[in-house]
Amino acid sequence: MRIIGGLAAGTILKAPKGYDVRPTPDLVRQALFNSLGERVAGARVLELFGGTGALSLESLSRGATHALCVELSHRHGEFIKQNLAVAKLPSSSFDVRIQDVFSALPQLAAAGKEFDLILADPPYGEKNLGRRSTSFAQRLLDDPDLPRLLTSEGRFVLGHTKRDTLEVVAPWEEAKLLKHGDSVMRFFRLHSCG
Repeated sequence: MRIIGGLAAGTILKAPKGYDVRPTPDLVRQALFNSLGERVAGARVLELFGGTGALSLESLSRGATHALCVELSHRHGEFIKQNLAVAKLPSSSFDVRIQDVFSALPQLAAAGKEFDLILADPPYGEKNLGRRSTSFAQRLLDDPDLPRLLTSEGRFVLGHTKRDTLEVVAPWEEAKLLKHGDSVMRFFRLHSCG
């Protein structure tokens, strides 16, 4: 796994051994960032379920001004910090918050934080034909605080497995969908009221 574009392109990122982390594959990240294009430069980025920090670090490498990475595991948080050091990206532009995502969201919203890009590729949910998904991806779409964190022109990019059928709820509106193998990356914007 490596940083694909920008200042730190080619940097090899470390991931914890085992099945605790499922990093977003390089090809999927490349397609994601190609789709985002110029939106990344100058952006304030929030990465949820950070894992290795690959999405945050890729954003910073491509010109984002700041990234906040939320990850529950202290162990994974240390890997994220090591990856930042290896990538030689400015530490002043990057924060790691060791916290449960669903506890962090209301706190960030209450603090008035706003982001141009919110990126999340959480652990995959189960197949859910005939019933509503209970996955982390669905919980993010349902979360009342997440839309408050996105700027009006921002994008929320959500990864999930294609076997996890999600229900898109207001105020989200799908802008784009990318598929790669079992992975789906969906780009959401806030639904305009006019």
